[in-house]
Amino acid sequence: MKISAATKVAGVVGNPIAHSLSPVIHNAWITAAGLDAAYFAAEPKRNGFREFVQTPGPVAGFGAADFRGLNVTAPFKGEALALADLASRRAQRAGAANLLIFDSGGRIRADNTDGEGLLAAFSEQVAGFDPGAGPLVILGAGGAARGAVAAFLDAGAPGVRLVNRSTDRAVALAAEFGATVAVVESHALTAALADANAIINATPAAPDIPLERAAPSTVVMDMVYRPLVTPFLSRAQASGLRTVDGLAMLIGQARPSFTAFFGLEPPDVDVRAEALGCLALKASRA
Repeated sequence: MKISAATKVAGVVGNPIAHSLSPVIHNAWITAAGLDAAYFAAEPKRNGFREFVQTPGPVAGFGAADFRGLNVTAPFKGEALALADLASRRAQRAGAANLLIFDSGGRIRADNTDGEGLLAAFSEQVAGFDPGAGPLVILGAGGAARGAVAAFLDAGAPGVRLVNRSTDRAVALAAEFGATVAVVESHALTAALADANAIINATPAAPDIPLERAAPSTVVMDMVYRPLVTPFLSRAQASGLRTVDGLAMLIGQARPSFTAFFGLEPPDVDVRAEALGCLALKASRA
């Protein structure tokens, strides 16, 4: 498309970034809304994020276009929060930013829409899901896990149980949130699963846990969306449990980002179908 000074531009930044479906999702909304806008993906060097944020338009090849902001993914979310002039409460609570907005005064505002996207995914794919109905089990203790802890506690979860290979890292994360977050040792895992309202994998590859010991009402979610139905979700489905996929979370966090960038709600278009088509095409070429 032709980029002019009036074109509204946003993008997603990470390293690596080739796997990202965010451009597919946002550009589908842009086209449906008839906007003079563009959304791109960029992969700065791991030590080049600060420079990219300070001059995103020229670095990305968009010159003097109306640059609105960036979505941020691994490994830059913590650095994104640190670079911002202002940060929302949920970004501060998550300890990371997945959204940077460049305002007209030259300031950078940080937000985190991952938690909103996570809860939206549960609401969309599990009718009547109540995050406050029981404790949450989270696999992992990194940035994604921290965001999930914050989102569910803010939504009324009575407690969170962390399961992680590195107990020290899980203990450190639990200490940030207080007594409502506990660390589960391996010998207590079965009991922790038995009354869980939900189990969320917030790691690149879920550990092998006894999902068959979970209650029939437990909902299992995997933040990974390549493949859409991960081995973790397959095992949950084989145990008769309801599941939530990572693509629903990706779309859920993209909605408020689109509004922040372009000033309107995303149009009613099936971006999930667009994303699934892209996944299928990439799989056929692999």
